[in-house]
Amino acid sequence: MLGLIKTLQQRTPLGLLQLKHDRMRLLTAITGITFADILIFMQLGFADALYKSNTQYPRILQADLVLISPQAKSFGQLRTFARRRLYQAQDVPGVASTDALYIGSVQWRNPQTRKKTSMLVVGQNPERIAFNLPEVNQQLDTIRLPDIVLFDQASRGDYQDMIAQVEQGDTVTTEIGLRTVTVAGLFEVGASFADDGALITSDQNFLRLFPKRDAGAVSLGLIHLDPEYDPEQVKAALAERLPDDVQVLTNEGYIDFELAEIQSNSPIGFVFNLGTGMGFIVGVVIVYQVLSTDVNSHLAEYATFRAMGYRNTYLLGVIFEEALILSLLGFLPGLGIALGAYQLTAAATALPLAMPVSRAIIVLLLTFVMCGASGAVATRRLQAADPADIF
Repeated sequence: MLGLIKTLQQRTPLGLLQLKHDRMRLLTAITGITFADILIFMQLGFADALYKSNTQYPRILQADLVLISPQAKSFGQLRTFARRRLYQAQDVPGVASTDALYIGSVQWRNPQTRKKTSMLVVGQNPERIAFNLPEVNQQLDTIRLPDIVLFDQASRGDYQDMIAQVEQGDTVTTEIGLRTVTVAGLFEVGASFADDGALITSDQNFLRLFPKRDAGAVSLGLIHLDPEYDPEQVKAALAERLPDDVQVLTNEGYIDFELAEIQSNSPIGFVFNLGTGMGFIVGVVIVYQVLSTDVNSHLAEYATFRAMGYRNTYLLGVIFEEALILSLLGFLPGLGIALGAYQLTAAATALPLAMPVSRAIIVLLLTFVMCGASGAVATRRLQAADPADIF
């Protein structure tokens, strides 16, 4: 007890000395906070990868306005609408041209491993640019040829040998359904949670790969405007002219639509948010147990401080000092482990997992709140530090 009082004269924070007094308890607390931070980091990372992977293609669309079905859910789950709506849109002042995209998923056979896997197939008009993808736009003449596709080299799976063959100009063929297709070129976007990769080809080749699809039923419409027209005004004119079986969005509005659909209606988004909340709760419980035990084991010392005239604010400050130290000691290893886990997961899944500085700051703040909330609850035990009861 006297040794603890003497520490008031030292420069070392009393909260740190309290924590170091029981190193096993300190290690347990750091491990618990680190685990909670890793859980939060991974859930936030997976959620961000979900949002990014599901909006990769909407973000690179080359169009002023986008036409979709009101029943559309995401880029990979678009509902079809009548192609004549695009022809009707061309009669609206300001519309320079329209193009159709056909989108669907198929099982294709990996040319390297011969295993079947899910691939997103996009069929575009080879006469005009549909995506901000220079590798694709330079090969539009190539995809005009029958049964020619371009392959996303960032797809999930074993494709190193196949990619090397394509880069060397060798012929690579595989099967999609009953058709044999040739991989004639490469581009890079990335996999998604729904599909392992993507293929881009012409609209005619798409219809060959999907023989049951009607050419008059398109997945997404690209509308290009004359430069002097305002997209919002043309959008309003199109919404007034076209029936309610289509929805008109600006390019930015379509990206927001995709994000809102995932965040609000997707069960995966809810699961990731729930996981983040569970990680926070786990951290609160662990830190509270540690701080509460620490307060109980030092009630006599705290009562002595009060008998010496120290106010409750000082004692509360010691507890919050411990909470702050624990948050820092637990966050740093959690950040390091999460960075390694991001790299391993990105390499294994081809998902866009990265650690932006903003996320690290957010998790650090959450860790402060987590430990601070635990400390606030634990300080209730200080009410029992009454010198009259102890002595």
